[in-house]
Amino acid sequence: MKLKQLTITSFVVLADGLDNPKGLSFGPDGSLYITEAGTGGSGACVPSPSGQGSLRYGTTGAITKIENGTVKRILTGLPSLAFPDGTGAAGPHDLKFDTTGKPYVLIGYAANPALRDTTLGNTDLGKIITPDFNTNSWSSVADIAKYELAHNPDEGDVVSNPLAFLIDEGKIIIVDSGANDLLSVGNDGSHLKAIAVLPSQTLTHPIFPGSNSQNFDRGHVPPPSAYRDATPSQLVIQSVPTGIAKGLDGAYYVSQFTGFPFPEGGAKIYRVDADGQLTVYADGFTQLIDLTFDTQGNLYALQYANQSGWKGKLDGSLIEIAPDGTHTTILSGRGLEAPTAITIGPDGAFYVINQSGMPGKGQVIRIENPRSVSEPAMES
Repeated sequence: MKLKQLTITSFVVLADGLDNPKGLSFGPDGSLYITEAGTGGSGACVPSPSGQGSLRYGTTGAITKIENGTVKRILTGLPSLAFPDGTGAAGPHDLKFDTTGKPYVLIGYAANPALRDTTLGNTDLGKIITPDFNTNSWSSVADIAKYELAHNPDEGDVVSNPLAFLIDEGKIIIVDSGANDLLSVGNDGSHLKAIAVLPSQTLTHPIFPGSNSQNFDRGHVPPPSAYRDATPSQLVIQSVPTGIAKGLDGAYYVSQFTGFPFPEGGAKIYRVDADGQLTVYADGFTQLIDLTFDTQGNLYALQYANQSGWKGKLDGSLIEIAPDGTHTTILSGRGLEAPTAITIGPDGAFYVINQSGMPGKGQVIRIENPRSVSEPAMES
């Protein structure tokens, strides 16, 4: 594999002060739309699957628009679930427009679907919705969390947290990071089904957090009592798929965050063909969170953190994977911290969600595309 390092050292902040931003997409009007998962609220609560407390319900989720440099929330009151301090939020996770310009929003959940209706009441957590920005209203299209409750394709814990999606010729393809699967549903909500299950992974001599570790994400990290006295030589962890992109070959490419304890170099990018068959397209990453292709077939992968998150340093990276397999690091650290989503703008630049899990501190940043920069390659 060829490795290259580019010297991009800065970016421009387009928006800040956002509440747990998760996804972003350019609309047909050329504006940039951002999903904010919110900060939960003071409503009913459900236990976090991690065992680290309860998630409280509220309606603090929102859609924000950047138009001609102006940042404005254009849809508010969307469902949100978070810890009392606003961290670990699930809510509006991703947004895309179909070929007619109609917007779709994916709402996360990050808990047991059985508790949603019985405890939280009538909420759109864990669903795909279609919003009307003019009337601050929306309607439900498909219930992803309910599908996990009824079918549980990976036969593991019953948890749903739909995180990302794309629209492909009348179909919506969804990544459920809680259920570890890839789903397909018609734009009208018909024919919801699983098309692939991401496999678990066996770690040999896994490295666990020490006494000085950072509790960087209570939603995904179990309490110390769950691993303090256990040092297994092998550990099976979940895949935790996160991002999805369609390649020029028509296949879907899915990024993997990996489950606790988030092994460094253990994250992969899977290729899913038309029959749902999985192959590893690239590996050696850490805590991947999103993907996107450019028009030349270069794949861009976003690392949420370059080290296991519990080490307390959430410097992320933007990495290009060329069709010939060359890996080029475009930006690593230098202010890129806990990013969660990436898209390529009409101008060819990269637009990234930064500081995603920090309530009131989330950013949208713009990174110049440095493909014209030539650097010598290092063979490995």
